[in-house]
Amino acid sequence: MTEQTQNIESHPSAFSLATRDDGIAILTMDVVGESMNTLKVEFAEQIDTVLQQINADKSIKGVVVISGKPNSFVAGADISMLAACQSAEDAEAIAAGGQAMFQRIEEMSQTFVAAIHGPALGGGLELALACHYRVCSDSDKTQLGLPEVQLGLLPGSGGTQRLPRLISVQQAMKMMLTGASVRAKQALRYGIVDDMVPQSILLDVAIEMAKKPKTTRSKPKLDVMGQFLERTSVGRNLLFSQARKQTAQKTQGNYPSPDLIIDCIETGLNQGVKKGLQVEARNFGKLVMTPESASLRSLFFATTEMKKETGVQGVAPSKLSKIGVLGGGLMGGGIAFVTATKAGLPARIKDIRPEGIANAIKYSYDLLNKKVKKRFMAKSQMQKQLSLLTGTVDYSGYSDLDVVIEAVFEDLNLKQQMVAEIEENCAEHTIFASNTSSIPIGQIAAKAARPEQVIGLHYFSPVDKMPLAEVIAHETTSDLTISTTVDLAKRQGKTPIVVKDGAGFYVNRILAPYMNQAAELILSGEPIEKIDKALVKFGFPVGPIKLLDEVGIDVGTKIIPILQAQFGERFAAPEAFNKVLADDRKGKKNKRGFYLYSGKKPGKVVDESIYTLLSLSPNSTISQAQIAERCVLTMLNEAAMCLDEGVIRNARDGDIGAIFGIGFPPFLGGPFRYMHNLGIEHVVARLEYYQGLYGDKFAPAPCLKNMQKTGVSFY
Repeated sequence: MTEQTQNIESHPSAFSLATRDDGIAILTMDVVGESMNTLKVEFAEQIDTVLQQINADKSIKGVVVISGKPNSFVAGADISMLAACQSAEDAEAIAAGGQAMFQRIEEMSQTFVAAIHGPALGGGLELALACHYRVCSDSDKTQLGLPEVQLGLLPGSGGTQRLPRLISVQQAMKMMLTGASVRAKQALRYGIVDDMVPQSILLDVAIEMAKKPKTTRSKPKLDVMGQFLERTSVGRNLLFSQARKQTAQKTQGNYPSPDLIIDCIETGLNQGVKKGLQVEARNFGKLVMTPESASLRSLFFATTEMKKETGVQGVAPSKLSKIGVLGGGLMGGGIAFVTATKAGLPARIKDIRPEGIANAIKYSYDLLNKKVKKRFMAKSQMQKQLSLLTGTVDYSGYSDLDVVIEAVFEDLNLKQQMVAEIEENCAEHTIFASNTSSIPIGQIAAKAARPEQVIGLHYFSPVDKMPLAEVIAHETTSDLTISTTVDLAKRQGKTPIVVKDGAGFYVNRILAPYMNQAAELILSGEPIEKIDKALVKFGFPVGPIKLLDEVGIDVGTKIIPILQAQFGERFAAPEAFNKVLADDRKGKKNKRGFYLYSGKKPGKVVDESIYTLLSLSPNSTISQAQIAERCVLTMLNEAAMCLDEGVIRNARDGDIGAIFGIGFPPFLGGPFRYMHNLGIEHVVARLEYYQGLYGDKFAPAPCLKNMQKTGVSFY
């Protein structure tokens, strides 16, 4: 069998066409100079040329679309092109162009097959959906999804029309509204792909598929309720009205894209594809120009940029082959889990009790077993990952570790003792990384023989879910230690930010005044549920009082005296809160907190006895917007001070830290992006207004006052 490769254009093209003598052509996409394929506006001309060639060659009966990249199909559209849009009409034109290109593929007389290995996301999946058949590899790397909602956008090249026609409307809507991708097995089960095969035979299977005639495939079978909801007008109305209700509850009206996604799907199903595509392009154009999408896109670029950076510029990390974890509690178990499953590194857990080790390993077993039960993972893969976890009650197996992560109790003497024991039992090069949330790293390293190898590595709970890690260097931490620790955190699936040593580091330091302000509001008579609802409405995942119950009131308040000792009275917590701790209220963990943890709605209803304990009669006097403003302003002010003092390297790191560490609303872009958008003048004026009412806790940071005078901003 012979193959003839045709150069589509004289200058480097992302597309090459190889024709075979069996009537099948292989169309390979390989964007020159990039590790992953992304769709760009300038490719329209290249695709037009190749489609003309296919049409002109009457011997071609079928076309396989495949990637020239070893580990990805098409990772999506290049969203940097949206920055050039001056109006909604400009962005609408981009969407309409993508729609026309994919419509042309769908209407070709030849059979088009997408052969998918690796990520097929956003525009990549939309390209595959325009093909007549899809086959994917069974690799872990393969995932299919439409994640545009996470950028405040919607699938703009036909995705809102093709996916709900291919699979269950409910499943299609769920994928678009959450932005969650699906693995190969799920894609086959849902009907997104027609077959799933080993990567070694992916191209062969796709070629055979391309020899088949185009057929209209029936949608997957639905149960009785599914048929009612998706295939009757009454059911559809109910389906979309429920979707809108649930979306409003989740977004609190802060994200415009989910509602517009529902509009596109509903329009297409009720009024036809042509109308659906028009609405999709128009809604896409609207969303590109929203401040929410601008903030979410800036966050995407910031995190992408961070992934490429080392801890210290020009300093390569040391090679990592084995990690130690001190402490088998909840944090230790979580750290061991991400080390074994995400980083793929052996983790040796040391605890003073065998039960501690057993609990830490069971933590990983339970999380992995859930994946096995849901068929996201093979049992053999689970066993392979679990085999990376071992335990010891002494220091056997510790002599050759590269990094030891300490997750013991928050006690300075104990942590200093751990440093001494690691220096005695481990190699000369071993890094000691402390997961402390409050004790300055310089104090932990104070008695170390090798202080340059002591660093902070602060994870957030639960470790398997929270994306942030703070890497805290004290004054003598070496650059090599910083770069190696950042590399480890990245391999564990974390987004690490490097912060300067000091009480509270960055995240807990900006969280403390926010929490204190919520406490002041309770004592001024504002109902607890109103305070929490106000901050959820603002965009936080949970309110501050609920958060205190979740993390533990004893843990949450422990850092306050440390912060107060270093930074003074602006961190002083209301003394009345000592009564809460004296009443043995630790929150969710001992089922005694601000909320009730018994009855029909555990954790949802306020425990009214808290008001009696604090000698209060709740009586609301201010609006939800004022409550949110008071709490958030103190956080913004503290963030500005952290940047000014060099606690964080730049505004970008501060935004990522707040979003990934404490759930600062992503659609606002982080504290610094939010202040930039509000205007420094406005931020200072509001702080001064509250300073006049409530005192110097609201005194604007000197750097903000200076920025106000000079007219500069964070971005």
